[in-house]
Amino acid sequence: MSVTAFIALGSNLDNPVSQVNTAIGEIEHIHGIELKAVSRLYRTAPVGPQDQDDFINAVVKVETTFPPLELLDRLQEIEQKHHRIRTVHWGPRTLDLDILLYGSEVIDSPRLKIPHPEMKRRGFVLVPLMDIASELVLPDGSPVSELVARLGPDDLKIRPAVL
Repeated sequence: MSVTAFIALGSNLDNPVSQVNTAIGEIEHIHGIELKAVSRLYRTAPVGPQDQDDFINAVVKVETTFPPLELLDRLQEIEQKHHRIRTVHWGPRTLDLDILLYGSEVIDSPRLKIPHPEMKRRGFVLVPLMDIASELVLPDGSPVSELVARLGPDDLKIRPAVL
């Protein structure tokens, strides 16, 4: 049985556009995952420490046969291939892959929280998500379109990446 999942991608090191595009291709080639949709790429200011480059962000929609923690493991393997180093919270990174949604499941475990706990407040997640799933409603009943409409001006300081 397959489940629809949404995955956020972000990078601000070592050619971020290439990092994100390569990761999308790697996700697509995992047996047990079928890539269904890809948002545009967006350039966004960093969350947290501001003494770092802007991020390139995107969201993908997939169908997967993996249970949530196995999907997380596969995504973390891709991060490791991209030399992801976790030293500074919200710091610069070659690649960040986050599971935003996994079907309509709500998961609260030490390794994984779904829906992603910050997604409702982040324009760099919600706007690309709306690109590919404008009618999507979160498990708590929140329509993505309404969440985007409620974003403040600082949350909407994102722009399509110039490629």
